Amino acid sequence: MSTVEKIDVNKFKITFSVSAERFEEGMQYSYNKNKNRINVQGFRKGKAPRKIIEIQYGKAVFYDDAFNFVLPKAYDEAVKENNLEVVSKPDIDVEEISDTDGVTFTAEVYVRPEVKIEGYKGLTYTKKEANVEEADVLAEIDRVREQNARIISVSDRPVQDGDVAVIDFEGFSDGVAFEGGKGKDYDLKIGSHSFIDNFEEQLIGKNIGDDVEVNVTFPEDYHQKDLAGKPALFKVEIKDIKFKELPELDDDFAQDVSEFDTLDEYKKDVMAKLLVQKQKEVDSAKEEELIGELIKKAEMDVPQVMIENEIDNKINEFKNEIGRQGLSLDMYLQYMGQSIENMREAYRIVSEQQVKGRLVLEAVAAEEKFDISDEEFDAEVNRIASLYGMDVEKFKSVLRENDKKNLRKDLEVQKALKLVSENAVAAEA
Repeated sequence: MSTVEKIDVNKFKITFSVSAERFEEGMQYSYNKNKNRINVQGFRKGKAPRKIIEIQYGKAVFYDDAFNFVLPKAYDEAVKENNLEVVSKPDIDVEEISDTDGVTFTAEVYVRPEVKIEGYKGLTYTKKEANVEEADVLAEIDRVREQNARIISVSDRPVQDGDVAVIDFEGFSDGVAFEGGKGKDYDLKIGSHSFIDNFEEQLIGKNIGDDVEVNVTFPEDYHQKDLAGKPALFKVEIKDIKFKELPELDDDFAQDVSEFDTLDEYKKDVMAKLLVQKQKEVDSAKEEELIGELIKKAEMDVPQVMIENEIDNKINEFKNEIGRQGLSLDMYLQYMGQSIENMREAYRIVSEQQVKGRLVLEAVAAEEKFDISDEEFDAEVNRIASLYGMDVEKFKSVLRENDKKNLRKDLEVQKALKLVSENAVAAEA
């Protein structure tokens, strides 16, 4: 049995209990888990009876793991019993512990806000055309040339702008090496400005084997406070110099990178594909503008935790992305002269817009009472399985009930966005 009390806007306090019998299971679990780590005079480790340990150390020695044993299920049941859509981690407190009555917990949580919205049909948006210029085609072809370029090491000339210098480096401040300032066999693109200050420019004109002293000054807002605004010396060894040799822009190139025989045919195909891509960008811009209009029309009080959670997701995605390139988030922030706080703020506006956008579209879907058929659901499952290269049945087998619920919710949101878009009115730019 549980009770709920509203303590603030979108914030609730859930009070729920665990029976004495269930908590005893948790205490026994905790005893079995911890008995080998507890010293009791007169007993070998792991052999002291639970009662003896509780007499010597107090029952509280087993509480933490006992709580962890009983809490998840009890909390989930309380949330479900009260039909709460929780959007935050619970702030748990233990209210009472009793041998006869069990344990009473409280959990303070934020819930999904109520959204009121009217007039979501007939919204206006700025009409834009999908246009592709010759310069766009050439830029795309140059990108493909870059991808197909040969990487050539050179030893008969010094570093030039645009080269990749392979370097070992170590940074010193006031003559002392500082944390995170060391790298080995690092590929540094000269002119990329990926290192602080004028680091890269000081390597231009240097040769393989040269030991170079690079002097820089850290930005005043550098995230490592002990380095902010201070000069630093980097000792750099140039180990290799590489540059890209682009393929000639001719029929042979077209044949190498496409199914076409001539450069002219390849250019036409690039033009067509860019037009499709540009149309998607125009459609996406229209949807973003309409979502912005929806947000203006909506009444809602969004818990800040929802925005913070979205920022966390974005940072984790970025962390995983650079991790696949062998770079840690700490190292990236060090190189870029940023802090995690700066990064969070950079994500804040777009995260807030996305959270609110999702909420208003869910509100439209609820207002329209959209229903997702089994055929629509199966088609989406097939699409996602194909996207990840997984067998459909295997993919279905790993989907939890909550995953299925979220998939249906995603399809409802897509229907809501389509409805809003189809009923919008274009205004000339």
